[in-house]
Amino acid sequence: MRIEEDNKLDYNDVLIRPKRSTIISRSHVNLERTIQFPNSKQTWTGIPIIAANMDTIGTYEVYQVLSQYKIITAFHKFYTVDDFRSMILDKDFFMISTGIGSSDLTRLKLILTAIDVKFICIDIANGYLESLIEFCSEVRKLYPDKVLVAGNVVSKEITEELILRGGVDIVKVGIGPGSACTTRLQTGVGIPQLSAVMECADAAHGVDGFIIGDGGITCPGDLAKGYGGGADFIMMGGVFSGHDENPGEIIQDQDGNKYKEFY
Repeated sequence: MRIEEDNKLDYNDVLIRPKRSTIISRSHVNLERTIQFPNSKQTWTGIPIIAANMDTIGTYEVYQVLSQYKIITAFHKFYTVDDFRSMILDKDFFMISTGIGSSDLTRLKLILTAIDVKFICIDIANGYLESLIEFCSEVRKLYPDKVLVAGNVVSKEITEELILRGGVDIVKVGIGPGSACTTRLQTGVGIPQLSAVMECADAAHGVDGFIIGDGGITCPGDLAKGYGGGADFIMMGGVFSGHDENPGEIIQDQDGNKYKEFY
């Protein structure tokens, strides 16, 4: 084992020093971005926020609300082809999520035959598997015009490799920062999220790629820090939980507080 002595930072370790601005009001700020993706050659315009592909977050009901604001929803992996056929969708504001097994590829092919898809999110917990890069490369060959997202990783070398060898447009960055994630507790693996974002963004931008800062958002200020660290998109889960659009029953405790309960 080798100990890295340099400081690694999380969002709560830093604050943004203010500087003079010519903007009169925050209402004058345009949150939309237009991005040209390197490998798919696609262009996208919208607000670079993504609802996470968790089974209680990446739902059609959440998409129906967020798409009105040009925000992307990464659908969870449990929707079937028939489910997607019944949805009214704008391809600019949703992602199809997939694993990297043979059955995952079969499902992906069926979905892309059935509906018009722009974003494919290839999502596994450990983005350091060689099989991830091989799967990304195969999907890129099958679908050269799709925007490929893949992860999760936290270091520059694999970020560059996913873009250059895997044909990925956007690398998903973050291992363990999410409020519902137990990876760090169960495996001891991860890097504080702001440092991971800064390192991977620098690597991705050096080869004309992009990153998603996935997880660790506890308040609006964390988004500003993530973007300041170089993230092109921010993915959030817990922020979008507990609403009418999420599955689950509403329960009320003895103090009158209401919660969503999902099994």
